[in-house]
Amino acid sequence: MTFREATAADLPQIVRLLADDPLGSARETAGDDIPGAYFTAFAAIEKDPNNTVVVAEIDGEIIGTLQLTYIPGLTYAGGERAQIEGVRVALDQRGHGVGQALIGWAVDQARARGCRLVQLTTDRQRPDAIRFYQKMGFRPSHMGMKYHLA
Repeated sequence: MTFREATAADLPQIVRLLADDPLGSARETAGDDIPGAYFTAFAAIEKDPNNTVVVAEIDGEIIGTLQLTYIPGLTYAGGERAQIEGVRVALDQRGHGVGQALIGWAVDQARARGCRLVQLTTDRQRPDAIRFYQKMGFRPSHMGMKYHLA
């Protein structure tokens, strides 16, 4: 398994991963001809030195993805934090260590950059993901809240 920064050409495969669960299928538009908004968002991510989308591959096939964002802040004595978002592993690869390797890679990147903490959110409707992140050492220390605008 290898990890690399995603390219715009990877977007149809990444969006398929994002849409491959009950929550994602309700909010993502997967297929070979994905909406331009995905490309616009990816271009903004690509230009931002504090943002990256990463894919995990085996034999050239994308089997996992995540977005890693570095956030400067005044808390933690001005320490930077890393935010992990959009984590997905292909359905047929779950339970084979892909997610663990992907999250471990992201934590290592944050540690190497000098971040003070790594944070992520997961929907309460994903109990398997919650157990997985807790097994990886994440703790439900805060209550996350969202305000949907659309």
